[in-house]
Amino acid sequence: MANDGHSGRESTRREYLQYGGAVVAGGLLAGCTGGGGSETTESETETTTAATTESTTEAETETTTETSESYSVSIEPMGEVTFDSVPETWVANNGSWADMGVALGLDAPMGVWLTGRYHTQYYDEIPGVSVDKSSIRQLWGDSGVGKEQFYDMDADVHIADPNFLKNRGQWSDADVEEISTQVGPFFGNSIFSRGYAWHDDYRYYDLYEAFEKLSQVFQREDRFEAFEQVHDEFQANLASVVPGQGERPSAAVVWGGGDEPEEFYPYIIDEGTSFKHLNDLKVNDALAATDVKDFFSNRGAVDFETLLDVDPEVILLRGQEAKDREEFQNTVISFMENHEVASELTAVKNDDVYRAGGLYQGPITNLVVTDRLAQTLYDADERLFDAQRVSDIVNGDL
Repeated sequence: MANDGHSGRESTRREYLQYGGAVVAGGLLAGCTGGGGSETTESETETTTAATTESTTEAETETTTETSESYSVSIEPMGEVTFDSVPETWVANNGSWADMGVALGLDAPMGVWLTGRYHTQYYDEIPGVSVDKSSIRQLWGDSGVGKEQFYDMDADVHIADPNFLKNRGQWSDADVEEISTQVGPFFGNSIFSRGYAWHDDYRYYDLYEAFEKLSQVFQREDRFEAFEQVHDEFQANLASVVPGQGERPSAAVVWGGGDEPEEFYPYIIDEGTSFKHLNDLKVNDALAATDVKDFFSNRGAVDFETLLDVDPEVILLRGQEAKDREEFQNTVISFMENHEVASELTAVKNDDVYRAGGLYQGPITNLVVTDRLAQTLYDADERLFDAQRVSDIVNGDL
C-alpha cells in the first residue's frame, strides 16, 4: 500500500477519542492472522447509500447528550475504548452496524464497506423513516480499501472490526494504528458470519449484544432498551407462527446475482447475524449434511446440477434484495422455470424459491426480512411487529 503522506504526524488529532489500556497492552489488535483475499463475486456491486431519518424537529435537535466526563466501552478485539466526548460522525463497516445507527436515531454513517449491501429499501416498511443513498461513501474499490479516504471522511469513530480490514482489505497493523491515532478509533466486531478462520480466537456477539455496545458508544441506551422490548414482542409473535420440527421445510441458502443466475455460492446456516432471521424462523438447513462446502470456508461455487443432487424443498437466494417480489418472479423465477436443469428442482416446481434476505442485518432490517419470510414460508397473514413503534423509537418518541 502506497504511503499516504500522513504517517509522520507527531501528535494525535483526536485526543478526546482514544483506546484504553486493554488495547495498548494487547498491541492494538487481538486475533490477527494475516492472509485474506479480495471480495470478488461475493461482493456484488450495487448502489450507494446514505441513511437519514425523517425525524420530528424535536428528534432532529436531540443529538447525543454531551457528557463532561469520559466513559469507556469494551468490545473484542479492541478491548476497552475510552471516549472523552460522544462521537458525532462515524463510519460503519457494513449494513448491520449502519442499521443499528439508524435505529439509534443517528445521522448516516459517512461510509460503509459495500454500499449496495446496505439495503435501505427495507425502511420503506417503517413510517417516518427513510434513507438517502447519495452521500455514503463505499470503502471498497477496485484498488482495495485506501487509507486516504479515512482522512477525507475525518470521522470521530470507525465502527468496524480492524481484523476485517486486515484480512479482507489487506491492511497492516501499522495501517490500522495510523488511522486509529491520526483520525479516530476502531470499535466493532465481524458479527455477520462465523466462517472466517481469523475470527476463531476472539468472541462473537449476537445482534442485540452488538447493538447494546453501539448504544453505549453513542450514549443512547434508552433507544436500545426500547428496541429490545420490540424484539421480545416480535419473538413472542413468531412463536405462534413457526411450525413444529417435522413441518418446517428444508432450505438451501445460496448466493446468485443477476436475472439469470447459473452459478451459486452456498452458505451453511450458522449463528452469525446474517442468519438471524433463519434461526429465529427455525429453518432447516438442506446443505448442512451434504458434501457442499460453505462459501466462507473455500470460496467455491455450485451449479444447478449440484443443487438438483441435494434437491431442497426451498431455495433461499441471496444477491437479489434489490428486486421486489414481482421483479424477482419475472426474471429469476421465470428463468429457472424455463431452464433445462433448474426446472427439475422441487423448489422451482413448487414455486418455493424466495429472496433470502440481506447478508447484513441490524435491528430494523432484521424485523423486516424475518417478517417477510414468515409470510412466504409459513403463511403468516399479518405483520408480526409494530412498525409505528419502531418509527417512534428511531425518532426519539420513547
